[in-house]
Amino acid sequence: MSTALLTDLTIFILALLVGIEVIGKVPATLHTPLMSATNAIHGIVLVGAVLIGVTAHNAVGYVIAFIAAFFAGANVVGGYVVTGRMLKMFRRKSPQAPGQVDEQPELAAVNGHKGLKGLVNRMSRTGS
Repeated sequence: MSTALLTDLTIFILALLVGIEVIGKVPATLHTPLMSATNAIHGIVLVGAVLIGVTAHNAVGYVIAFIAAFFAGANVVGGYVVTGRMLKMFRRKSPQAPGQVDEQPELAAVNGHKGLKGLVNRMSRTGS
């Protein structure tokens, strides 16, 4: 192994350990907002992986570049997916039609009755 490759591997492993240590200290309630806010940093990591691939001259360098690009791309895509899911939580729900019940469709309005309970009440009042 060349000295440059050994230096690059050392930096990679140290960065990996520092990243694990930093993320491990983040409380669970802050992890998702932090992840969605750092998509730009993951994009920089992706650019770094591409630069590793450009400067590689042997198979080991290409493999490391591919692995780094794969994980950086997964981080970028995952960050935007999580951000999209977080933003969906804050959207207003569309108003329901009168008599519409999402959780229990069997209680929805049928023939002008307000659900099963309304039908039972109406039947008990009429005596039928």
